[in-house]
Amino acid sequence: MNLEPYIKQAEQRRQKVEKEISDFDFSASGNDGLNNYQNLNREYQRLNELLKLWGELERVSRQLEENRQLLNQEEEDDMLSMVQAELESLEKEYHRLQRQVKTLILPPASNEDRNSIVEIRPAAGGDEAGLFANDLFRMYSRFAESKGWKLEVLELIENAVGGLKTAVFSLQGEQVYRYMGFESGVHRVQRVPETETSGRIHTSTVTVAVLPEAREVDVQIKNEDLRIDVFRASGPGGQSVNTTDSAVRVTHLPTGITVSSQNEKSQHRNKNTAMRILRSRLLEKKQAEEAEKSAAQRRSQVGTGDRSERIRTYNFPQSRLTDHRYGITRHDLHLILEGQLGELLEELISCDVEQRLKEELESGP
Repeated sequence: MNLEPYIKQAEQRRQKVEKEISDFDFSASGNDGLNNYQNLNREYQRLNELLKLWGELERVSRQLEENRQLLNQEEEDDMLSMVQAELESLEKEYHRLQRQVKTLILPPASNEDRNSIVEIRPAAGGDEAGLFANDLFRMYSRFAESKGWKLEVLELIENAVGGLKTAVFSLQGEQVYRYMGFESGVHRVQRVPETETSGRIHTSTVTVAVLPEAREVDVQIKNEDLRIDVFRASGPGGQSVNTTDSAVRVTHLPTGITVSSQNEKSQHRNKNTAMRILRSRLLEKKQAEEAEKSAAQRRSQVGTGDRSERIRTYNFPQSRLTDHRYGITRHDLHLILEGQLGELLEELISCDVEQRLKEELESGP
């Protein structure tokens, strides 16, 4: 895909945004004006980063062409191997920069700058699914740490074998939903469980839901629309049973959405956590309904993002990860499970942006 027209548009837009920032009238601005100023600054930073990366991409592209010419001219074996090694390194750098450029070409979508609430739950596979749910929680925790995001555990319930029944946590930081939004769906694992004595490979599944975190102003909830029940929390295998009714279940009567929280010893804190999750689920529902009504709703190969859709397979015997939305296959499964998710997610964002750009071209002005 030829990206130069989009880069020219970005250069023109940066000049315009720079002028708007320099001419901004703070004396005539209230809260809305301050938000506009902050949005302009964020856009300016994004455009600066985009054009900086484009410059690096052009530099690497020139170096690639020079090395290809050297490869055709060089005859000595030692020099050939050096040039070839340099060429491979430059090609890898070129693709990395190209992915990053694509992620910045389009302005952020409505949710991309939001924090997220992530819910992980075992689906099919019994104890093995619970163990893999724990692996995913660890993977996301390490990825969040590498990105400098803050992770806050909202609900964590273990099973009897050291896996998880439920993990709910929030992620706060820069571009959280832009990356994590691609994790919603069914994650399938193929491996030999620790408890398997015959060495047979089992297939298990875990569902991941990533919700854009809602603020109170995003979703209005009436008290009369809520039913709040309290009950006694319990730990794995019936152990660690609380002696007070601190767990809270909140039901939103108009939609039937139910959220339970029992991670805290305080009933008040559990209620706040449940309301926080409920608001995000209601925001997700509201946005999905609005998108369904819109004629411009995108139904591309990246899928719907629905948590019932299988998005990825983790094959342990072959150390292979396959993302089914764009047919991406990688053979560094062990590194990804250690939290090195960035390259995979940038590749997904790049494919998604390319698809959106194509759709813009097809739809016309």
